[in-house]
Amino acid sequence: MSHRAQELLGELYRENQKYDCAYIGRMGFTNGIYTEVKSPIDGKMLWSMANSEADTINNLVSASQAAFKQWRTVPAPKRGELVRIFGNLVRAKKEELAAIITLESGKPWQESLGEVQEVIDVCDFAVGLSRQLYGLTIASERPNHRMMEQWHPLGVVGVVTAFNFPMAVWAWNAALALVCGNTLIWKPSEQTPMCALVCHQLLVQAAEECGFDKNVSSVVFAPKHQAQVLVENPGVALVSATGSCAMGKEVAQVVAARMGRYLLELGGNNAMIVTPSANLDLAIRAAAFAALGTTGQRCTTLRRLIVHESRVDEVIEKLATVYASVSIGDPFDEKNLLGPLVSQASLERFHWAIEQSKQQGGRVVVGGETILQSTGGHYVTPAIIKIDAQAAMVQEETFAPILYVMTYQELDEAISIQNQVAQGLSSAIFTQDVSEAEWFLSASGSDCGIANVNIGTSGAEIGGAFGGEKETGGGRESGSDAWKQYMRRATNTINYGKDLPLAQGIRFDL
Repeated sequence: MSHRAQELLGELYRENQKYDCAYIGRMGFTNGIYTEVKSPIDGKMLWSMANSEADTINNLVSASQAAFKQWRTVPAPKRGELVRIFGNLVRAKKEELAAIITLESGKPWQESLGEVQEVIDVCDFAVGLSRQLYGLTIASERPNHRMMEQWHPLGVVGVVTAFNFPMAVWAWNAALALVCGNTLIWKPSEQTPMCALVCHQLLVQAAEECGFDKNVSSVVFAPKHQAQVLVENPGVALVSATGSCAMGKEVAQVVAARMGRYLLELGGNNAMIVTPSANLDLAIRAAAFAALGTTGQRCTTLRRLIVHESRVDEVIEKLATVYASVSIGDPFDEKNLLGPLVSQASLERFHWAIEQSKQQGGRVVVGGETILQSTGGHYVTPAIIKIDAQAAMVQEETFAPILYVMTYQELDEAISIQNQVAQGLSSAIFTQDVSEAEWFLSASGSDCGIANVNIGTSGAEIGGAFGGEKETGGGRESGSDAWKQYMRRATNTINYGKDLPLAQGIRFDL
């Protein structure tokens, strides 16, 4: 482990008693069962976190509901002030927070810095949004009537996050939900609890500075079966869950059964099309980052590269050269572009997917090996596999650095290949032909929530609504009008006249 990580680990251990004492109850700590957290960097145990029992979770929901009754009455710009102060606290501790991300998730240091910057950026966005929660004024068909829409907060928002973006995805939800007038309960990944703890502590600090109830935000640490207690609780108005498609389906069924709301951001079996006119220098750089970023453990990771048959040999040769030059190792070392896979299970899944691909006619062009086993972490060489577009493994989202390369002849065929998978998160095309670009973006083109031209599949900006279609869940987070998912709409009609005309010309004389 790097010297920086060792120093950080010591500091967090020294602070641990303060966290346990100061935030017991509000944090969801108990004296019961603990989960051990190991760093994927070297396999060493970092800390053990107390799991929240069912009663504790339900009590937190009740406390959050009580806090909501006051929080919803605070003017939205004042709620934005809380988010502004929180964002500034994050800005002041950017490197420390990034180090915790890398320590717990194994994400390369530069990517962790980018994730913390994303937290800061979405806070800035939400502060502006707090003065722009607009409703519509609608023309009424009845004389002397005015019709308008108002937006009101929902209540308690439960946020379930994954290990790969342990701060940013929560911040997308938290910043918007707070300015919209909701309170929060965060259930982070079991792999990254300290990421949640330190973010929560900063938010509590911001609430104290503003004089607001600390219970606007709570955290629970729980394994899957205990997290269901949060999802099942009817006091949680909205459950925003990020993770696998399988997890999202379970969440959707539970929440729908109680007629609650859910916002899902799930898997992505993302594709990039490379056309004959593509600028290959751009395409290769974009494909490499999209396929290798976060060691292939992003929902927006490039997993399928669909290349015109006239250029496939050149593309594979150039990509193989890039892959062979990538440095792999300790993610705190900035020369390393790839860190570890998050767990032994991820490593096993990586090798299983490669073997399945071979059995289905795939050819491993480069990579696919385990390395640095002596470190205790799970490090692999990223793989490029040439395979038929109809192979069964192409339908799978393996959360690891495996890039499948396949060919096409006509653009319609390429789009059909791209759209044939169950997920619909991110997509891209590289072309210099404006007709191809526009066709890709049209209703007949990509069926994904994100469709890019001459940009890779990953690295979305916070200003655009983020999310996807089909088994990706249909939710939208972060920018644009994603804020509407954290509010309920009321249509109001005001009669300022002396008569009572009815809509549709109906007469009802008494």
